[in-house]
Amino acid sequence: MTRKSYIFTSESVSEGHPDKVCDRISDAVLDAFLAEEAEARVAAETFATTNTVVIGGEVGLSDKNKLAEYLERIDGIARDCIKDIGYEQDAFHWKTCAVQNLLHPQSAHIAQGVDRDGAGDQGIMFGYATDETPERMPAPILYAHKILKQLADARKSGAEPSLGPDAKSQLSLRYEDGKPVEVTSIVLSTQHHDASQTSDDIRAIVEPYIRDVLPAAWLSDNTEWWVNPTGTFVIGGPDGDAGLTGRKIIVDTYGGAAPHGGGAFSGKDPTKVDRSAAYAARYLAKNVVAAGLASRCTIQISYAIGVSKPLSIYVDSYGTGVVPDAEIEKAVSAVMDLTPRGIRETLGLNKPIYQRTAAYGHFGRAPDADGGFSWEREDLVGALKAAL
Repeated sequence: MTRKSYIFTSESVSEGHPDKVCDRISDAVLDAFLAEEAEARVAAETFATTNTVVIGGEVGLSDKNKLAEYLERIDGIARDCIKDIGYEQDAFHWKTCAVQNLLHPQSAHIAQGVDRDGAGDQGIMFGYATDETPERMPAPILYAHKILKQLADARKSGAEPSLGPDAKSQLSLRYEDGKPVEVTSIVLSTQHHDASQTSDDIRAIVEPYIRDVLPAAWLSDNTEWWVNPTGTFVIGGPDGDAGLTGRKIIVDTYGGAAPHGGGAFSGKDPTKVDRSAAYAARYLAKNVVAAGLASRCTIQISYAIGVSKPLSIYVDSYGTGVVPDAEIEKAVSAVMDLTPRGIRETLGLNKPIYQRTAAYGHFGRAPDADGGFSWEREDLVGALKAAL
């Protein structure tokens, strides 16, 4: 039986974290190609270290003559990302860092399977939803994201100029009867510009923002606060620690509260089911919970490269389903075309909507008017109920 009382912890990292800098650049490259052609193929990977950014992987446009032209834009795309994130430090500056572009045309052997509407790779993808928050997300990861987003907004607005772009948060929440009731500990490490600032100085800056994000009832005198516990944190970003696309897959999803298939998201066009099918699984799981069919729901979908039909669909409601899980499996299969093309068309994924997903989570965000975060819609509730 699922435990009802426990402490669970999740972490998040800011847009200035080295790995997130790389995710952002990879997704910006993807958006640039999708803005030119909805069926563009992109699998971009980025590596960043002191004063250096390296971008590699595969790209493809139907007009081969335009490909060379677009590859020339990669340098500017990377610098724009670094500038927007806020890096202007001596050893990692958007103006002066070296940008090496190693992108090349997509493999014809991969393209042959995708061109006939098959999956871009084999793999397993998971989606998850829970009713413990209005966003249908696990509370620890949701609020860990919100804390860092609040601090980033304050930094970029000029309200807190002493803060730097690189930061990490971690929340431990105590659950009673399956619901979060108390923050037992908060860990916040944030880059700052003044080496004379102490941990207490940084706590005085960030604590009001953290309290503004968290439900007041969850904080008490027993809550442990660990703000910049190692002391000075001036050297940050890729100068302090190398970054790589796709190394924060648990941060990107459910903070460890649900299974993960192992595939990263950023830099991949939606023919790659690592990304698109994970979005579809989240979409379906969220609508199952929104429909009141379960209070928690995990959905797994599996694919084979070049094959359009999913190999399997699995639902686990952790004993909270109002109907058997096998019936929910049939319903989700009935209400959505889970072929790779069906997913792309249902969710409108062939659009330049991915750069915004690179930090603060791919899930639990409000759908955008232009189609961003379309997988967060709750428009399948009626269809699911009808299917059952």
